[in-house]
Amino acid sequence: MERKNYLTVTALTKYIARKFTYDPYLERVYLVGEISNFRLRERHQYFSIKDENAKIEAVMFQSNFNRIKFVPEDGMKVLVTGRIEVYEQTGKYQINIETMQPDGVGALYQAYEQLKAKLAQEGVFSRPKRPLVKFPKRIAVITSPSGAVIRDIITTTRRRYPIVQLVLFPAEVQGEYAKDSLVGRLKEVNARGDFDTIIIGRGGGSIEDLWPFNEEEVARAIADSKIPVISSVGHETDTTLSDLAADVRAATPTAAAELATPVLADEILKLKDYQIRLAQAMKRIIQLKQQRLSKLQKSYIFRQPERLYDGFMQKIDLLETRLLGNVQQKLQTEHQRLLVLNGRLQKCSPQQLIQDDQHRVDNLQHHLVERIQNLMSVKEQQYLRANHALALLNPLNVMGRGFSYVTDSNDQVIKSVDSLTIHDQLNLHLKDGTAQVEVQKVRKDQS
Repeated sequence: MERKNYLTVTALTKYIARKFTYDPYLERVYLVGEISNFRLRERHQYFSIKDENAKIEAVMFQSNFNRIKFVPEDGMKVLVTGRIEVYEQTGKYQINIETMQPDGVGALYQAYEQLKAKLAQEGVFSRPKRPLVKFPKRIAVITSPSGAVIRDIITTTRRRYPIVQLVLFPAEVQGEYAKDSLVGRLKEVNARGDFDTIIIGRGGGSIEDLWPFNEEEVARAIADSKIPVISSVGHETDTTLSDLAADVRAATPTAAAELATPVLADEILKLKDYQIRLAQAMKRIIQLKQQRLSKLQKSYIFRQPERLYDGFMQKIDLLETRLLGNVQQKLQTEHQRLLVLNGRLQKCSPQQLIQDDQHRVDNLQHHLVERIQNLMSVKEQQYLRANHALALLNPLNVMGRGFSYVTDSNDQVIKSVDSLTIHDQLNLHLKDGTAQVEVQKVRKDQS
């Protein structure tokens, strides 16, 4: 077969990729499976979708991935839509995912639970709550200017506490731009710093309608607010992340206004009651003080003031007696101490010290003489014994008993007959001199 009939790998792969691209059944595929080998990347996501018997590689580009509301995890069962294509560089087919949602649980609910767990772990919901100002002067309301929320809050505050100033900060509470609008208004109110309380909220709706109040940025902005925040989102059964991050959650806008303000009429009645109780308390205090004054005026101190000094005079006499006794005792103690010191001084006089040292010198000199005499006697005995031992070792004394020794002409001592020959001239050493002899005969003993 001719070589032109053979395809290159690139050509074959392009042909297969073209087949995949123009196949109408692969242009839009709906898959259900389990996520595998997922690792969150900064941009595009690469992982696998599998079931019990097969697996397909998957890619989800950044623009599509940013639209999902939850974070995929290994083992999560999902519903995905996309197109099947061939990646020509490796020749592998894959699904390019456009949408993804959890199988059996809504994507928004899944995102809500994941973000709720994340913020709870960081302590956003468990931080110390800021107490509400009991008598606010200005309240900021962040909500839609056309909704029923602001009307309910205005009606309630006018009825309960008309002296408070309500300031509406219009915000988007639904839709794509609601998150940035709510965060911007929260930052604006905190930057102004002249409000006592913030009320943020909207009316009820589906989870999609309430989702801006489940956004992470909104929850963190509420938690970071320096001004106490009351959250009133949806109905009593709806609980958003903003409700959990706020200092106080209100079931309805009316409840939020009631939490933010006291009832002015009740407070006026309390003030009047406090005024009456204060007047009565002051009246009782004055009566008690008058009774005490009357009792003091009848006291003997005012009728006989000289009696105040009787006790002090007796105390002075007693202290004077004690002082004299202490002085006498101190003098006696010091006198005894002086006698003791004088005796010690006598013992330490220079003359006495000289006498004691002289006696000590005489004793030391006597001991020194005795030690020298004993040492001389011992050395003399040692000398005599050494001289006697030396005399015993003197060869002249041995020669006096008839011994002698012989040397040759070189003064070498002759120790054996083996070193002698006939006619050798030898020197014979005796006790009192030497004699010269000649060898005439040599005889060796047989041993």
